[in-house]
Amino acid sequence: MSENDYYEVIGVPKDASQSEIKTAFRQLARKFHPDVSKETDAEERFKEINEAYAVLSDDEKRAAYDRYGHAGLNGFGGAPDFSNLNIDDLFNMFGIGDLFGFGGRSRGNQRSRASRGSHLQYVANLEFEEAVFGLEKDIEITRDEVCERCDGKKAEPGTSTNTCATCKGHGEVRQARQTLFGNMVQVTTCPTCNGQGETITSPCTQCHGRGYERKTSTKKVEIPGGVDNGTQIRLSGEGQPGQNGGPSGDLYIIVKVRKHKYFQRKENDIVLNLDINVAQASLGTEVEVPTVDGPSKLSIPNGTQPGKILRMRGKGVPYLRRDGRGDQLVIINVETPTRLNKEQRELFEQLAESLGTEVKPQERNFLDSLRDFLGG
Repeated sequence: MSENDYYEVIGVPKDASQSEIKTAFRQLARKFHPDVSKETDAEERFKEINEAYAVLSDDEKRAAYDRYGHAGLNGFGGAPDFSNLNIDDLFNMFGIGDLFGFGGRSRGNQRSRASRGSHLQYVANLEFEEAVFGLEKDIEITRDEVCERCDGKKAEPGTSTNTCATCKGHGEVRQARQTLFGNMVQVTTCPTCNGQGETITSPCTQCHGRGYERKTSTKKVEIPGGVDNGTQIRLSGEGQPGQNGGPSGDLYIIVKVRKHKYFQRKENDIVLNLDINVAQASLGTEVEVPTVDGPSKLSIPNGTQPGKILRMRGKGVPYLRRDGRGDQLVIINVETPTRLNKEQRELFEQLAESLGTEVKPQERNFLDSLRDFLGG
């Protein structure tokens, strides 16, 4: 418990009446509730006000406090903590406008409260080239649609609904109970009509009284070029319908890209590993390599070493938010032959003799460099 003087916390003299204490508490609670107050210490002040009022509004606790101070409250238990309740819940628990002086503020008629529909997700599996260039894709969406038979009214056509006898059409019920703060009213959703304010004697035979039907429809979706694994495309208002006139949720298209036989993606660049033989690496040559645009010529300079990266400008993935494309990066791997015929062996022996037998140690090998380039 706080050791501050409870009368000073509430801001009343020690001979204040219960009516004066209650009035002071109303003003302070309205000012310092964390949901409405902009004060930096609002939460702590609100707890302190609750604690003080719980004592001073109770004649027995107040008498013990007046005689012995805070020590006299031992054995009465802790004060209630309402700081975690939002302001509307607090109003509903404690009589709303009567307690806080807001002129009868309440949550309002339960049946009139609109709520947004749920969001939906769809996983779009794309080929590598489809993710690079984009496409128009047909997708199937299963969601609730307004029932065609009852037009969302839930009742069989030609029949009518009845005002709920439990809540009298309000969609909510109120229960009064005695608390530390006096006679309090708690507002809950009507259990009979689930907050609708009306009951249906003849539910629609098509939607069984839901007002919605579960339907699967096909929709064309534009997927832009440059999407990657995990890219999300939001289609506003294409999710579940809202309740009581609320807006529909959204549909999120989640992109999954299948692996390619040759290509890997590094951001907006496409990586291709290319094997060439020692003669091509030594003498240089022009080869045809695959790209997402089709086969393309690539010049390999003479003396190319294993791990050399050759860049093909503009052959990569389009940027999503600006013009242009990345590049295709061709990583050269010089392939050492494992089987030689007699003529090839003789030629290699001549080459070996002319090159000598000197070797040079390297601190890092080709695989280390490749792992660094590909990010691990």
